[in-house]
Amino acid sequence: MVRIILEFLSVMVVSCLVHGLSFAEGRLGVEFDFEGASVKVLEINEKEKRISFMPGGDPLRGWPCWWYFRVTGVLPGETITLKLKGSTSTVNKPGAPLSKPLASSWAMPAQATYSVDSAVWRHTDKGTREDEWMIYKVKPEAESFLIAWGPPYTPKIAGKFLSDISRKCPKAEATELCRSMENRAVPMLHVNEAGGMEKKRFGVWVQARQHAWESGSSWVAQGFAEWVASDHPDAMWLRKHAEIFIVPIMDVDNTATGNGGKEAFPHDHNRDWSRQPHWKETVAAQMMIEKLVKEDRMDVFLDLHNPGPGDPTFFFTLPDDQLGQQAKSFRDRFIAFAHSRISRMNPPFLMQDKPKAAGAGYTQRWQEMSANWVSMKGNPHTVGLCLETSWNTTSSTTDGYRGVGANLGASIKDFLHERFLKP
Repeated sequence: MVRIILEFLSVMVVSCLVHGLSFAEGRLGVEFDFEGASVKVLEINEKEKRISFMPGGDPLRGWPCWWYFRVTGVLPGETITLKLKGSTSTVNKPGAPLSKPLASSWAMPAQATYSVDSAVWRHTDKGTREDEWMIYKVKPEAESFLIAWGPPYTPKIAGKFLSDISRKCPKAEATELCRSMENRAVPMLHVNEAGGMEKKRFGVWVQARQHAWESGSSWVAQGFAEWVASDHPDAMWLRKHAEIFIVPIMDVDNTATGNGGKEAFPHDHNRDWSRQPHWKETVAAQMMIEKLVKEDRMDVFLDLHNPGPGDPTFFFTLPDDQLGQQAKSFRDRFIAFAHSRISRMNPPFLMQDKPKAAGAGYTQRWQEMSANWVSMKGNPHTVGLCLETSWNTTSSTTDGYRGVGANLGASIKDFLHERFLKP
């Protein structure tokens, strides 16, 4: 009997080796040693196929609400339970903003985002709130899957995307805005299709991700770039009549390292637009924008973000009392074009038709926010706005975000075409 058992075990070992399996298969694990990943694992319960976790990240480098990791050791078809708890991290350093834990709602989307191939990102079913936990369930047909707060968009993704776009559209050059504090490339697309125009080209600047956790904003920027480089007649018109700059990720260091970015020490990128900026990305962007201003063609500046958990899509603007009459008129006209297009998207994005003012009542550093800085330093006709695209809805997917970007591009064309005809 013993001999029969030993022979059976020998056959099983050989079978496992031949099929590339192991006796450890089915043991749940978590990996987070890759670009953009961030998690603090609290428990892995193999018996109940459950992983309990909270966002990772250094609170000195921004709000700890971003999470992104890989689940391994899955038997295809089994249901994995993911229990998310809000971060308990605080910052003790004098002058740092996070003196108490961040509200957990910032880390708890109604639906998490997952992928089995790093390419296609899907929403989970809606999570269930139980006291301090948000519980998601995933049933992947794979041995591992990626799970995240929202669809990840890393510096490597940005670099590859812009390189691919530049090959498809000869007038779109994949380049760098600058090198970051940690010596990473800050990818930028420069679209400059000069030639044969009676009027000087408009200047258009679109940037995203000054707050690293707001991954949806980078997907909006990608949608805009895809549209700009397309064969759509409106896109072709815009390329002919405008010089366009697109930066999908401003805070590349915190994006790459899985940190939140917002309210990072000493201040985040969107509180850095001063006479002496701290971040290299801000320095480089200011220099290029000031050149457009000197040429009297800083026409449209858009800073892309994601807002609070329950917010719709809307624009932030410099307060009216800080804007000239022409700037206010042009701003309102542009917002009307954008609202008309984005609010009618399918799937829909609930969008406000009036902007919110980002002034002294919003933050003490209101003059050092990028869209405000551009509006104050720009030409009389400059439109400088921050677009907050809602992230906590069923429409907040890669396709949904890209659709917002494409409609934003069409809105820029509508606005500038009107100005071209009636200067």
